[in-house]
Amino acid sequence: MRERICSYIKEKYQVSPEYPWARDTDSAVFRHTDNKKWFALVMNIGRDKLGLQGRGYVDAVNLKIEDRMFRDMLVQQPGIFPAYHMNKEHWITVLLDGTVEEEKVRDLTDASYAATASRKKKEKMRLPKEWIIPANPRFYDIEHAFDNTDLADWKQSSSIKAGDTVFMYVAAPVSAILYRCKAVEVDIPCHYQDENLTITTMMKIKLLHRYDPGQFTFDRLKKEFGIYAVRGPRGVPNSLSHALKE
Repeated sequence: MRERICSYIKEKYQVSPEYPWARDTDSAVFRHTDNKKWFALVMNIGRDKLGLQGRGYVDAVNLKIEDRMFRDMLVQQPGIFPAYHMNKEHWITVLLDGTVEEEKVRDLTDASYAATASRKKKEKMRLPKEWIIPANPRFYDIEHAFDNTDLADWKQSSSIKAGDTVFMYVAAPVSAILYRCKAVEVDIPCHYQDENLTITTMMKIKLLHRYDPGQFTFDRLKKEFGIYAVRGPRGVPNSLSHALKE
């Protein structure tokens, strides 16, 4: 299993093992190419070091778990221990002798890779999010933006990534969510400025669904979903997300 896990890491993350200790040619470190942080340490550990019965050694891997509660749950399971020779609050040692299923070892390796990634890499790895963004009809005819096309260019917040869902809230006098869109292209350079607006980055959004102006009014957003203002991009509460998809 040790060889298969090392092959999995090399193939998925395109990193090779390093052997930083001259007197220990069995311990292999895998690290990120950008921030150089370790995300896996494969070792051959004495069984007694882990409180295991018998003599000899066992293959294992040290992995980082960001969620402390999840880590505390994991070390209660067979084949998983508080990390050997590393911070026991955030790292675990996982046996590679079959006690822990290989698929689970891979999943924990992926979690360790994510936990140790740079902020930029974490943003790229994150799952798609849902946003409500405002549109002021005094400055742009958003009510007719998709009359002849299902694509539109829009001012982008740095938090929005390609694949995110964008719900367009049209301000007064409409005061309602009118469109569900998907951000299909982001980080488009733009240099625009007038007395009302400055734009440095654009995104391209694709229309997915139109809402009747009376469906998701500001009054309903306030009373049912606790949204009292839409002045900039904001996340979508789970209850509203469910209602918008019905």
